[in-house]
Amino acid sequence: MHIVFLNTFEKPAEGGRIESAQLSICEEGGRYSVLWLEAGADEEGEKEPLRWFEGISWEEMLTAFRYGVARMMGAGYAPIMDGMLDSGRASGGSQPSMLQCYGELNADEVLFQALREWRRKTAAAEKRSAYLVATNRMLWMISAFVPQTLDELKQIPGWGKSKQEAYGDAIIGLTSGMARETSFPLDWVQEKLDAEHYTAWLYKQKENKFKGIMDRQQEKRRILAVLQQAGGLDQLQTELKLPRRELLLRIELLEQEGYDVDALIERELSVVPEEEREQILEAMASLGDRYLKPVLQHVYGDEAAAQPGQPVEILYERLRLIRMHYRKTSQDKAV
Repeated sequence: MHIVFLNTFEKPAEGGRIESAQLSICEEGGRYSVLWLEAGADEEGEKEPLRWFEGISWEEMLTAFRYGVARMMGAGYAPIMDGMLDSGRASGGSQPSMLQCYGELNADEVLFQALREWRRKTAAAEKRSAYLVATNRMLWMISAFVPQTLDELKQIPGWGKSKQEAYGDAIIGLTSGMARETSFPLDWVQEKLDAEHYTAWLYKQKENKFKGIMDRQQEKRRILAVLQQAGGLDQLQTELKLPRRELLLRIELLEQEGYDVDALIERELSVVPEEEREQILEAMASLGDRYLKPVLQHVYGDEAAAQPGQPVEILYERLRLIRMHYRKTSQDKAV
């Protein structure tokens, strides 16, 4: 086995001791391994390394490597050679990130739940995803800092002009009667925020980032495996437990990366009459394929487009599948 990379990590321990560990990337026969070995021996005089990754994908290996590094640095380990994460060791930080950290660590649970309920009702009324109304991170900050005027609310990172115009009065209606122990402007946060907690929080953000990438890579592998087995959207939805719209977005990305998804598209569209397919393709050619609602209205009528629930989602699913075919055909003709 060939060692491609090796680094030593250290962290302070009780009694002035230093705990150390070695992190290595090894390769043998085209397979990569990421190994974490802490110093010391077990009762039998040796210690087995933790295997963070084993496989042939360099991309997946690097993601697992960075995910593990973020976890260990968040636990207090520091590498002898730095620079393995996007921005090296988590130090300094920005004012917005400090406000985000303070908000998560000091959120008022009662106010946060009230804000979540407001967000749920607002998202339902507007027929959009809750995170598009406001993210959890934003609600944590609002509940921690308790802005009581529109001017104070504007100082929350990420709360821009459009959100202020759409939701500002509603938020202040929830926060104006709440007691608070802090004040605006928020330039006091940097001094009050515990440096150790902030550093751990920064590494947690990196850990979550790489964990998300790892999850997407695993989902991609499972999608490709199902496609090879001639499976369909129903099987993918059962195995991955993702909404069908999200599955279609993933499949679109695979198609854009050059994977062949034509067989899946044909299987899913086998129930769609040829005449209906031609109408959709003609509509995309005349109206464009970027927005699907105009195509839906053109082919199925305004009434169908206005119907909420499952029927219209099935129609949108058809449009997304046909759009993949349409874009690929158009690209092939252009070439």
